[in-house]
Amino acid sequence: MATNRRTFLKTLGGLGLFTIVPRHVLGGNNFIPPSDQLTKGVIGLGGMGSSYPHLYSSEYCRLMALCDVDDNHLNRAKKTAKEKYHEDVTTYHNFWDLINNSTIDVVHIATPPHWHALMSIEAAKAGKDIWCEKPMTRTIGEGLAVKEAVNRYKRMFRLNTWFRFQDTFYGLGTTVEPLKKLVNSGLLGWPLKVVVSGTTGFAWKFYWVGKENLVPQPAPKELDYDLWLGPAPYKPYNEHRVHQTFRGYWDYDGGGLTDMGQHYLDPVQYLLGKDDELPVKIECDAPQQHPDAVGIWRKITYTYADGCQIVLEGEGFESKGDTAYIEGPKGKVYKGFRCTIPNIMDKLAEYPDPEPQLTSFYDCIHTRQKFALNEMNGFNSCTLVNLGTVALRLNRQVLNFDPKNVRFVNDDAANALIYQPMRAPWKL
Repeated sequence: MATNRRTFLKTLGGLGLFTIVPRHVLGGNNFIPPSDQLTKGVIGLGGMGSSYPHLYSSEYCRLMALCDVDDNHLNRAKKTAKEKYHEDVTTYHNFWDLINNSTIDVVHIATPPHWHALMSIEAAKAGKDIWCEKPMTRTIGEGLAVKEAVNRYKRMFRLNTWFRFQDTFYGLGTTVEPLKKLVNSGLLGWPLKVVVSGTTGFAWKFYWVGKENLVPQPAPKELDYDLWLGPAPYKPYNEHRVHQTFRGYWDYDGGGLTDMGQHYLDPVQYLLGKDDELPVKIECDAPQQHPDAVGIWRKITYTYADGCQIVLEGEGFESKGDTAYIEGPKGKVYKGFRCTIPNIMDKLAEYPDPEPQLTSFYDCIHTRQKFALNEMNGFNSCTLVNLGTVALRLNRQVLNFDPKNVRFVNDDAANALIYQPMRAPWKL
């Protein structure tokens, strides 16, 4: 194949020679020649992968291929891409075939979370840049492995939760910028406590739980159930294990906590300035969890070394009332950016705006600069979620954590859940 932008960028990524390729070198700020158009393939077509905007091409990136282990999902997505967006795509049953397609630049991973790490690592090894749905990984150890692979193979990684730089928070009524500016100003004092509650929308999907004592059923002929399970332990097929309800089982996800947790926790990490930190203590109030099916919980509290806290409120807090979202020694912030500090907007006008973030993934691919939410800060916000799942699964009221060594303190059972064994032949 002739040398072009695709092979040139992959060579740069492999050699690590340059970090910036300005857009004007590639033809001007508003000009994207055909040779500069990226290409993508989507793996997992049951939910996000088959939704707008993932089934069509843009001027920046052309859709090339779709992959799913369920023929119904695959055929439906191909039909939608063809009839609605006029896309002719190649379809695959096995993700290996899509990842090894040399004409694809970007792999979009929209599978259940138990596949995220393996597919991200294999895509990185194959020289692809990666767009991954949340949560980044199902376990802390998988997140460490993804970080290492993206670094080693010099790939670009985007985690698909965007509230640190776009849209209003669920139920809060504001984007992150004024909150970040307020925190940076110091007007609230320090340390801060952030409460993610029913008041700010966290009750949505909270009751995504599993069912105990599932009755085995024959797997439908259109689904390759063994490949769907992949690295997960073998459990007999039941329709509630797969597709939209897989979130209720520890082997594949972790209920509403993992499905929505990174959406809520990642912006908090950012606005508190904790992108490079992890908490030292996790406190959990929950009933005993079933070993297979995810259950409900009441409260999870994360405490950092400097005293900052993040509190997740679950069952019993759905209609608690007007809970403060951010609270410091000098003031509080409520839903709708209502602040107890008088004339807060006038005061904030005297302070600098937050640093701009790189929010175009395709530009980041061209320039080789990290996207706003990448494998590094994304690992930390995902680890918050996974610290909570460890406490839940073990019914620990308190877990002490060593962020430097990424280990729980004096708790062998908790440490065993950092790296969880995979079903052969799969391994990190």
